Amino acid sequence: MNRKISVLITVILVLFMVSAISAAENSPPKVGSPMPAIELPMLNNPADLQYLGLPSGGKFFRVNQVKAKVVILQIYSMYCPYCQAEAPNVNRLYAAIENSPALKDKIKIIGIGAGNTQFEVVTYKKKYSVELPLVPDDDFKIHKVVGEVRTPYFIAVKLSDGGKTEVIYSRLGALGDIDFFLKQLVTSAGLK
Repeated sequence: MNRKISVLITVILVLFMVSAISAAENSPPKVGSPMPAIELPMLNNPADLQYLGLPSGGKFFRVNQVKAKVVILQIYSMYCPYCQAEAPNVNRLYAAIENSPALKDKIKIIGIGAGNTQFEVVTYKKKYSVELPLVPDDDFKIHKVVGEVRTPYFIAVKLSDGGKTEVIYSRLGALGDIDFFLKQLVTSAGLK
């Protein structure tokens, strides 16, 4: 009887350890850590390519290829009511950055449609008058790499010379006050 209990406890401990390792691999990016390597589908809109400073061609691009000091990634879904409610605030954030000579070329935003097809991304873009680039993640590959986060989820990544990345913001939910968020981001990124 003791042997059966010992084996059962060992099996439970092994399962617990495997579960803990798996959960750690699928956690959201942590502030201070490098951004996990994700491949975003290449955009085909010339205005989006110009906004991000990317050349045309190719199938994918990486966050560290964007010509900026900081890239904000918004993980959203067109079916998420919270994302829909947050769309006007994200549009205000985009406008605040683009209308600021001090921030315009330093901070860029990309929306990633978790589970959304190209058609769904275009539909969301039109319905909510979104100007920032949106990319589909219909197979959830990107979503899985960033920890299968709930939506909306925001990650801000500081880019350094040599392609290094550092997560400086990682949080679920609405951005809140845009001016406060931008001040916090500028401070965290060391922008002037």
